[in-house]
Amino acid sequence: MNRVLVIAPHADDETLGMGATIARFSAEGRAVTVAIMTGHGSEPNVLGPPSLWDGIRAEAALACKVLGVHELVFDELPAVGLDRHPTHITNRRVADLVARVAPTELYLPYYHDLHGDHGALAYAGFVATRPYQSHSVKRVAMYETPTETHLLPHSVVNAFAPTLFVDVSESIGKKTDAWNCYASQHHAGHSPRSAAAIEALATWRGAYIGVAHAEAFHVVYDAQ
Repeated sequence: MNRVLVIAPHADDETLGMGATIARFSAEGRAVTVAIMTGHGSEPNVLGPPSLWDGIRAEAALACKVLGVHELVFDELPAVGLDRHPTHITNRRVADLVARVAPTELYLPYYHDLHGDHGALAYAGFVATRPYQSHSVKRVAMYETPTETHLLPHSVVNAFAPTLFVDVSESIGKKTDAWNCYASQHHAGHSPRSAAAIEALATWRGAYIGVAHAEAFHVVYDAQ
């Protein structure tokens, strides 16, 4: 079976970044595991008490059900704290997950996203899937999260440059339905967290390859 592992730094990144692609993969019979890697953590967290994560994780479960996710995993790396968390621990958690799921394809957040948690987990994914090592992964790609991916100046970091486009014309509705499950993460007004903006980005990416809607990825390597 073609197994897909999606690493999400926080609950909602999987939907914002590649929700329609997850829905397409699921409809095609691929077993998709979504791993939401951060939570409250073992120490007091500046974002709030553990109950804060209980609510958003319930929303994540609903969203992933809409997308047809085969398995949803929650880890407890400290949210907004991975820059201070031992790198070897973060790397080990991701490596252990990759070893357990044994995916054919691994999808990571973009390494140069504004949020430091995204970069730390992308790095951990690279470490766990060095091409010359023995593992199941044949494709590693980074997805585009509209709330984080384009916010660092391109004079400072490499801009997100898509090298893979997935036609999601038939599954974009699943993405917006999943996003509607994340009521606590919606922002009022014009925002990349609006359903209209999510669909607009998919329309723009779709126009590049001549389809109604698409999601874009940067391929790290593809040995398929």
